[in-house]
Order: sequence, then C-alpha cells, then structure tokens
Amino acid sequence: MTHYYMACLDLRGRDCLVVGGGRVALEKVQGLVDCDASVSVVAPEVDDELRALPVQVIERRFARSDVVGRFLVVAATSVRAVNAAVSRAADERSVPCNVADDPELCSFILPAIVRRDPIVVGVSTGGASPALAQRLRSEVAELIGPEHVALAHRLEALRPWAKQELPTYEARRDFFRHLVEAALT
Repeated sequence: MTHYYMACLDLRGRDCLVVGGGRVALEKVQGLVDCDASVSVVAPEVDDELRALPVQVIERRFARSDVVGRFLVVAATSVRAVNAAVSRAADERSVPCNVADDPELCSFILPAIVRRDPIVVGVSTGGASPALAQRLRSEVAELIGPEHVALAHRLEALRPWAKQELPTYEARRDFFRHLVEAALT
C-alpha cells in the first residue's frame, strides 16, 4: 500500500485543470474554486451547474497539451482510457494528477474534507475506501463546533504577537497548547 504525504496546498491563483464535465468533475471543481484556484475545465459536454462556476470552460476532448503549465490536474471522466491518458500526460510533465476513483492512476489522492473555516480536517483511507473516508468525515464533522472555530480565530489573531514576543518555537508551542487546553477543558 502507498503511504501518502499529507499536505495542505495554497491554490490561490494557481492554474488547475479538470478534465470532465459531469457530476464528479463538478465536485472536484467546487473544491478547487473554494480554494481560489484558477480552474479550466476541458470536456466535450459540460453540466450547466459546472458552467455557472467561475471557471474557464473549453468544450472539446482532452489534448495532451492541456496539462502544460498547470499546477495540478484532475481527471474526472467516466471513461478510464481518457483518465489514463490525462494521468500519463501529467506524469510526463511532472504535474501532480488526481484521477477520481482510480488511485492506481493518481500521483496524489484527495481526502474527504470537513471545512469549518479556518479549520480544515481531511480524512483518507489511502484510496482503499472513499465510502469509509466519507463516513469518518461525517463523524469528525460532528466533533467540530462553533467554539472550535471561534478559538481558531482567536489563536490566529495571537500569532503575530506570539512570534514577536516569544523567542522560540518551543515557547510559542507551549503558549498555544496552554491556551487550547484552557479553552477546551
């Protein structure tokens, strides 16, 4: 089994490509748009709901050159041969690629996300079972309440002060751990 390195990417203004125009592509595009990515969609047919999003729609079949200059690529068609072609083209240019529901073709996978800004929790089963990841995401979502969101905002506001006043990483870590414990106990 592949061990994935979990990371949170800053996609603001980054050029991302989604190949596919249906429901799965819509879900992937919404996640990218939520992160302020610059999204292009390539598909011969595009759902109206997807077309209504702030994306560039290119109505045609995928071409290998579509991956050039992209920060990341998502293949979300119902045709495995197309998804495999997208994966190969991205791999040839060292562009990270996710293929919906086909971890063997992915260079990265997407966790099931709970977003309560600024808190984001991702749950992954390493591609073994998206259904299980979604179930766990639902259970985790119930644990994150408005008190956690408010605390996250308060702690975020304190970060500049802490960086200036507390000289070491360890001092800042301990300070924030104490605040979290006091607030949630």
